[in-house]
Amino acid sequence: MNTRTWKLAIVPALLMTLAACSSNQASAPAVSPSPQPTAAPVEASAQPTEGPKVTPAPAEAAGVTVGESKQYEKIAISDWKDDRTVVVSKQNDKLGPISSGELKGSYPQSLYFFHPDTGEYELIAEKANMMLGDAKLSANQLFLLYSEFSLGDPVYNVMDLGSKKTFTIKGDAIAGAMGAEWADKDTVVGPAYSGGAYTATATSMKIAPVEGLGGEGLIVVRQIKDKIYYTSNSKDSLHSLDLNTKVKADLNIPGTSSVIPSPDEEQMLILQYKETTQSLLLSGTDGKNPRTLVEGAELGAVSWSPDQRLIAYSVTIEENGTTNNTLYVYDLSSDKSVQIAESNGTMTTSWSPSGKQLAYTERDDSGSSSSIVQLK
Repeated sequence: MNTRTWKLAIVPALLMTLAACSSNQASAPAVSPSPQPTAAPVEASAQPTEGPKVTPAPAEAAGVTVGESKQYEKIAISDWKDDRTVVVSKQNDKLGPISSGELKGSYPQSLYFFHPDTGEYELIAEKANMMLGDAKLSANQLFLLYSEFSLGDPVYNVMDLGSKKTFTIKGDAIAGAMGAEWADKDTVVGPAYSGGAYTATATSMKIAPVEGLGGEGLIVVRQIKDKIYYTSNSKDSLHSLDLNTKVKADLNIPGTSSVIPSPDEEQMLILQYKETTQSLLLSGTDGKNPRTLVEGAELGAVSWSPDQRLIAYSVTIEENGTTNNTLYVYDLSSDKSVQIAESNGTMTTSWSPSGKQLAYTERDDSGSSSSIVQLK
């Protein structure tokens, strides 16, 4: 299961700000590929969504056949439980509007399992006056990592889906979590407000700072096997810390803004800022000889397919005061990209477990909507 960190974007101004900080005709891309809380019990709801908007299948390109696309209004898909069930955030009218703060008058967002085939929802978690989102399942699907906010920065929580017990990632040792990503089946890692990085273990609910990184103001923090990869306020080059030997290394990849591990944890994708562009790099976990897959004005929405053959990414271009965002899929077997969709908002992506479906969520001033595209 691919993982990522985010903040739910439902109220336009807050959403666009958050997205800037952490998804048809097939055509050649406009980039140059290189040869790249209180939890409620889970209960079924018969309430269907509006009928999805269906886009006909475009032609085949880059070794990828892009099939039918269905759009679902007013939901944000963040993960997949199986090929027929997604994790979503959506407005919860039953809780009543938020009573105070910047979001006063808006309705809270709650978390659900959604079945696109039937339009049915199963409530996972809800909380009055709170926006819940960015929900990601652990690899064994026993736990759910998600964010909540109503004012200011998000707070990150971990829920045991069996017992419904939830704990918040905070405490004197770390002050709080600036971000959160799954490191393995029951461990979350991220930068701490107190400086350095933390780990939070879902089974024991134990939160602890990472030894060897204390005091550093970290920005990017991702764990791949026994190493933590990080950047800091003082040095934007990607570094690693071996958790066993405590040896640090500079991987000499300046301008790193994001690290996305491959499903088998043998490779990683790196988003790298340059003077006027961004690059998407592919590298082994040693960081040596990174290969440029794509370059563009601004890249995002990066995610791996489960078989590691396909990579979703978006390219954002500002033209005449308008944001144009185009979603592509890059085929590593052909070193070519195929266009999936266009949007005026920001995007995030997630793959179904089979890799045959790609979900992307669009966020703009009108709110959120999500689409599911069939791929072969």
